[in-house]
Amino acid sequence: MVVVLKMFLGEYYRAIDKKGRIFVPSKFREDLIKGIVVSKGFDERCLFLFSIDGWEKLQERILSIPITKRNSQKFARWFFSSASEEKMDQQGRVKIPQSLIKFSGLKKEIVLVGVSDRAEIWPKENWDEYYKDADGKFMGKAETFEELGF
Repeated sequence: MVVVLKMFLGEYYRAIDKKGRIFVPSKFREDLIKGIVVSKGFDERCLFLFSIDGWEKLQERILSIPITKRNSQKFARWFFSSASEEKMDQQGRVKIPQSLIKFSGLKKEIVLVGVSDRAEIWPKENWDEYYKDADGKFMGKAETFEELGF
């Protein structure tokens, strides 16, 4: 069976409430009805938000790495131990586990960023800084795209 994943696109400014819940953008909700997996991101201390289908696809890739490779096992333990399966409530909110809030430094103002196969959850000030740096690096610099293989 081929799983067709919808894309997560755009940036959405939100607030996290006292119970650690965030409103999921309506454009993301259809793909998240079956469930959500929230985990540590790979860099910048953002969080990843996957649909169940997207998570299973990533999980297959990670688990395909030979078990004999020590660093791959360390990575798998680190990554999977941080993950939490969550459900959206009727208002379209999802709870972020306290351990992930602490890891990422989320405060009241957050940004959900669509990154095609996943969404990322950023503290607003971190996202603003990251985006400003990326904008300066990529805006109007076609040679950068050639370096990336486009």
